Amino acid sequence: MGHRGRTRRAATTAFLAAALTASLAAGCTSGHGPGPVDDGRGGTSGPAPGGGTGQVLAVKIDNVPAARPQTGLDSADVVYAEQVEGGLSRLMAVYATKLPKVIGPVRSARESDLELLRQFDRPTLAFSGAQTKLLPLIDKAPLRPETPNNASDAFFRGSDKAAPHNLYLHPDRLLSATPGKAALTTGFHYGAAPAGGRPATSRTVRYPVAEFTFTWSADRHRWLVGMDGTPTRTADGKRVTPATVVVQYVKVHESAYHDVLGNNTPYTETVGTGKAEVLRDGRAFDATWTRAAAADGTEFTTADGTPMNFAEGQVWVVFAQSGH
Repeated sequence: MGHRGRTRRAATTAFLAAALTASLAAGCTSGHGPGPVDDGRGGTSGPAPGGGTGQVLAVKIDNVPAARPQTGLDSADVVYAEQVEGGLSRLMAVYATKLPKVIGPVRSARESDLELLRQFDRPTLAFSGAQTKLLPLIDKAPLRPETPNNASDAFFRGSDKAAPHNLYLHPDRLLSATPGKAALTTGFHYGAAPAGGRPATSRTVRYPVAEFTFTWSADRHRWLVGMDGTPTRTADGKRVTPATVVVQYVKVHESAYHDVLGNNTPYTETVGTGKAEVLRDGRAFDATWTRAAAADGTEFTTADGTPMNFAEGQVWVVFAQSGH
């Protein structure tokens, strides 16, 4: 069944547009001052009140080859994969039912993250920093931002990788308890697979310079993740094996932001409707996704309009460019 454990606010994506206008006009860090530099682009956002039990933890995770293998990725309930500057990819891992001891490497936030996270009730967002002009927008968003600038005891630099790919998080220093399954207000439904579908043993999604491959393992009854042609393992050697993989076709366009090299930051639209492909139980199902407003979860339905059930276990959602 779906997880709809709260009454959603009636706000729409107009909030983001208004906040973005204000942030660009302000052109400052909302009085928080500069923090550790990430990607050579600026500081970090300050704390917000609230947080704690019942609110998911979302962590921006580095995904360039130099950042792998990641730590704690296998414990996430949901992993979102998005395209970032230069055609590379970055992950957002969402934790509700289990908090690993360490998560990372942690990297910077993007404008698209704020819209994506509106489906959760004031989530905690752990990230390394953001562009200076984006910080006021983060401050105004209904979330709890946590960075090395305002939660230095929760973050640390590891010795396993070179900076900036070695920033890690102790999640228990941000959340006093595991949020719980009810905090996953994504709109996802879990249960028996629908009739139909087609056999699927492998599915690949390509970005300009990044690639995700999901291969069905009948023995594990899970999808084995591969990235850029290499099996994805965590730092302790475990394969990353989601039960459900969603290829969600979305509009991706330029944003108002660029990286230090001048590459534009893509904006991934997660409010609206479009096509999707859902992989579970060794089969692929065509589906439609719908998210009417930013404060709503994302509903997936089959051709006859019934909810598209996911298999119990970790879900990967890979955002792919819509063809129209």
